[in-house]
Amino acid sequence: MKLSLKTLVAAISLPILMTACASNGDDVKDITAKDLQHHNWELIKIDGKSIAIEDAEYGPRLELGENLTANGNAGCNEFFGQAELKGNQLRIEKMGMTMKMCMDDQMKVEKVMADTLTQWSDITLTNEGLVLKNADHTLTFVLRDWVN
Repeated sequence: MKLSLKTLVAAISLPILMTACASNGDDVKDITAKDLQHHNWELIKIDGKSIAIEDAEYGPRLELGENLTANGNAGCNEFFGQAELKGNQLRIEKMGMTMKMCMDDQMKVEKVMADTLTQWSDITLTNEGLVLKNADHTLTFVLRDWVN
């Protein structure tokens, strides 16, 4: 039996196309330290609700530097520590923090942010932002890299 070039290409292409179409989207790439480091993430939502902090010099943020060193502002106080990445989960182990008192709204944001950052949380990364989600809270950050 003699096959034409069109038939041969179709026979080879069909299984490849069927495999591509059958993908269920579950093949999520593991996030690496390189994906996260050298970025400044500004907290914009907690549990889907926008945050607004009065009397703050700047809003809550998370910076991840070389070797996943972490620092930022949790709403009132500055924090620092060593982030850990395990698959698509992140936490900051042994997080240190300044201890000043602030307005009530700042302290509420700070408690949620500090609690979430020190627990293992699922991480989702997009071009515009980062989401940390655990059993208690979902923190939504937007990318706000420093500009000279």
